[in-house]
Amino acid sequence: MDKTYYDPKDLRKFGKITEWSEELGTKFFDYYGQVFEEGELTAREKSLIALAVSHAVHCPYCIDAYTGDALKRGITKGEMMEAVHVAGAIQAGATLVHGVQMMNKVNKLEM
Repeated sequence: MDKTYYDPKDLRKFGKITEWSEELGTKFFDYYGQVFEEGELTAREKSLIALAVSHAVHCPYCIDAYTGDALKRGITKGEMMEAVHVAGAIQAGATLVHGVQMMNKVNKLEM
């Protein structure tokens, strides 16, 4: 399959989201920029978190961007994969823990 729903070239167009809503787009990019500045967490740590979250939210654009960013920051393939597994485990756990709501509902309906 040569063509996918997501066009990798669209990642380069991300900055254009301000065209249809300049004020909100600018506010977003200001916020986004501040989030990734060095703080309590290093830029390297933030990149690894962003890569893991990218997988959890299933964003191919983010996966592309933060895989490249992680490599530039010296994050190893092993560290990247471990972070992806952490995201997967949290996502699976979040799905399963919601089963408690189902169990509660079944118990209530069976009363």
